[in-house]
Amino acid sequence: MNAPIRALAPAVETLTFRADIATLTGTLFRPAGRPRAAIVLHAATGVPARYYRHFAAWLADRGYACLTYDYRGLGASATRPMRDETATLADWGLRDQPAAQRALEAAVGDVPVWAIGHSIGGMMVPFNEGAARLDRLITVASGPVHLSDHPLGWKARAHLFWNGPGALAAAALGYLPGKILGLGADLPAGVYWQWRRWCTTRGFYLGDIGATLPMPEFRAFTGHLRAVAIADDGMVPPAAVWRLLQTYPEAWKSQAVIRPAGRPIGHIAVFSPENAAHWPAILGQCASRSAQPAKIFSSPTTM
Repeated sequence: MNAPIRALAPAVETLTFRADIATLTGTLFRPAGRPRAAIVLHAATGVPARYYRHFAAWLADRGYACLTYDYRGLGASATRPMRDETATLADWGLRDQPAAQRALEAAVGDVPVWAIGHSIGGMMVPFNEGAARLDRLITVASGPVHLSDHPLGWKARAHLFWNGPGALAAAALGYLPGKILGLGADLPAGVYWQWRRWCTTRGFYLGDIGATLPMPEFRAFTGHLRAVAIADDGMVPPAAVWRLLQTYPEAWKSQAVIRPAGRPIGHIAVFSPENAAHWPAILGQCASRSAQPAKIFSSPTTM
């Protein structure tokens, strides 16, 4: 039932670019001919850029240029031992995401620019100086989640992660040993502690405004926002995803729920090749601004 990924390989090139003091590494997937749009893909916390390569190739096969990249301190952008890495989530959102968008714009040229943000990757656009240049933003499993949002089974796991082995390991080692804990990539301590604070505080990152975060430009993005939730996502359930819509008051908004067809999907797996049948639902059908009579919240759709 999965949608096949066609054999024609896109043109792939490595991009390196500066994000203030950091040098980041990404991969640009180019379609044949002029792109329909250029898409920067902002990853979830601790998910390496290479994980998204199949989805990026699928986009290129359909006429889109797509840049995947690693945030500072992770994957191909790591330059020092993890315990010496000083990166925070604020660094990723305020510095790395805008730098990636600028690198994409410079590499692809004058075409519409989109962003796809997975989890935390979709949360920081109001802080990005490039938000006003985006034509479309697609967020996937992205929302200001709080401990109280998780279903019962997930609540216990989250409390352990934030208050048990995760916190103890980060304090002892100076970084989060995600590989040892079975949570994916290792994370810089600054990322873990800020992530912990946001996910255990109502209002998510709002408490950091004026400290590690500037005042966000919530009205800067005026394009089309498509918020995609995963029905069986216990980490960021659909209710938390819909909450994100409130932070984009000037956007044209649509919503979609992706539901598993057999195998579970959860928070991460929607971008895996096994779930390629769901990828068209991520893109959706983005209506033009001129076709819409008013900026409204559309009712959730099931894809």
